[in-house]
Amino acid sequence: MQRKERLTYNPLGIASHTWLRQEDNKPLLSTQRVLTANRMQNKLKTYLVGGAVRDRLLGIEVKDRDYVVVGATPKQMKALGFRQVGADFPVFLHPDTHEEYALARTERKTGEGYHGFSVDFSPEVSLEEDLLRRDLTINAMAEDASGKIIDPYDGLDDLRKKKLRHVSTAFREDPVRILRTARFAARFNQFGFEIATETLILMTEMVNNGEAGHLVTERVWQEWQTALAGSDPQIFIQVLRQCSAYQVIAPELDQRYDIDPATDENSGKHGELALAVAATLSPKGDIRFAALLCASTSLDAIAQPEAIEWGNHLCQRLSVPKNWQQLTQLAIQHHATCHQALTLDAGSLSSLLEATDAFRRPQRFDDFIIACEADFRARNNLSSEENCYPQATRLRQALALAAAVEVGPLIDQGLKGPAIKSALHDLRVQALELMTATKRIKDQPV
Repeated sequence: MQRKERLTYNPLGIASHTWLRQEDNKPLLSTQRVLTANRMQNKLKTYLVGGAVRDRLLGIEVKDRDYVVVGATPKQMKALGFRQVGADFPVFLHPDTHEEYALARTERKTGEGYHGFSVDFSPEVSLEEDLLRRDLTINAMAEDASGKIIDPYDGLDDLRKKKLRHVSTAFREDPVRILRTARFAARFNQFGFEIATETLILMTEMVNNGEAGHLVTERVWQEWQTALAGSDPQIFIQVLRQCSAYQVIAPELDQRYDIDPATDENSGKHGELALAVAATLSPKGDIRFAALLCASTSLDAIAQPEAIEWGNHLCQRLSVPKNWQQLTQLAIQHHATCHQALTLDAGSLSSLLEATDAFRRPQRFDDFIIACEADFRARNNLSSEENCYPQATRLRQALALAAAVEVGPLIDQGLKGPAIKSALHDLRVQALELMTATKRIKDQPV
């Protein structure tokens, strides 16, 4: 059966499809479902909303589509085959596409923090009322089945002006919007977006009024982790510092911006730059986070135990995933040694490989190297230089050589337990001696 689609065009000239559109890799709706969908379209008013509309207008790939249904009740939605999944307010999954359809709703502040709201999702709630409760104007647009954009709060104008502006003063009722706005600023920085002055003032007022103190750890980390995956994660931190929220959600890191009188260094700025550099070296969030934290600490070996404790405390308080925390700990503990890789002797190289568990976890060791490179570039203002960290090549070569040493012959000799570990270390040192000796010969003056 030939697939049929109905194309529409939005005001910015980006091609779009109706809400019945099927992706190329998805099966067509069954005849019964099409009839059901047609009945729904005739009875109910359904709109594509939020990020899908925004991203389509910006020419960005749309990954998730959310819909608002106006004039419906939960009973009607279930009768049409939709499955309810929302606990606090009715959200339904489409029976075929499994995309989310939420009943139009309004929210009223009743308490503190993220959960202090009462919700009205009666059929009388209009689309404009639903859009009014949203955070930013660029997220408060809708598209109907014919492709028409409904834009009661000038989101299109702010898209053109590249402004992140709050829809209404109700913005102040939800502290998560501080984090979301910072995240959007980081995500859309590549397109030149900036936060409107009045919105940044409102965010600062919210922090000063104590709203940021009601943010729950899980939601803080969720937004932070999402921001870390973007192209400019450092902007997330910069915005939070601008509105004073950083000192509330990450005081351990915010304090690092205080100038060290002994060294005249700003560890916070180092961390911020290392995060930006790491974003150019790897898309992995755990590497970027590890670079941020290790660059925010001193290279002084005397201060290392305190730095490790500092990093662990921060990770535990933010509920950072265990594997992220382990990589961060390695970076904080061993980044100074990593920077010295070109001058380490064979024994020290082998000890570093063992201390970082490189033989059992080679991929994590490579992630560790990348985080250390970001730190090195940040500390030495080499963010845009190429091939400026030969330590990385040396450490990867060292791991390849040392990992080639086989343990089988030691077992055949009858060695066990600590004896095998000691003998294996010695053999690995011998294997690395050739590499370090070759470098010494090359470094000798002719």
